Amino acid sequence: MAPRMVFRALAATVAVATLSLPLTQAAYAAAEPQHAASASARDDDNPFRWMELDGLKAEFRFMCPAGRCVGYWSLALTEDVAAKTYAGGKFFAYAPATGDFGFFLDTDIAARTVDHPEQVRLIDSDFIRSHPRVEVRYGNPEQPRKAKVVASATTLML
Repeated sequence: MAPRMVFRALAATVAVATLSLPLTQAAYAAAEPQHAASASARDDDNPFRWMELDGLKAEFRFMCPAGRCVGYWSLALTEDVAAKTYAGGKFFAYAPATGDFGFFLDTDIAARTVDHPEQVRLIDSDFIRSHPRVEVRYGNPEQPRKAKVVASATTLML
């Protein structure tokens, strides 16, 4: 009878460890410092590595909509640009060559404009891929050419 109890306890322990391993790895990856995430092997998957970033940084993040966690690359404002004071406008993504507007990922919802610099998050999208230069501007989206350019991403031609 004792071997059966030991086997059951061992089987339960192995099952719990097996099921919790992906959750533990996701939690560890989400808790990694920003510099450690950018220095990892994931850099090979970075869709922004061929872009010149001014005021933006590429980050690998996790999002868990409906309890399913996924990793994704995005562009966010650098700390120094985000720390500046902004008043009287909104942030928006703009392609100056065509006058097209992009969207930010605000948590897990696409938003044309955001109010705070921490909400500026561009994902790898058709908008970024189809424009040689994308700018994050601050001001009135109805008058994009008068808005202040706070950051930009330019596709490098190799």
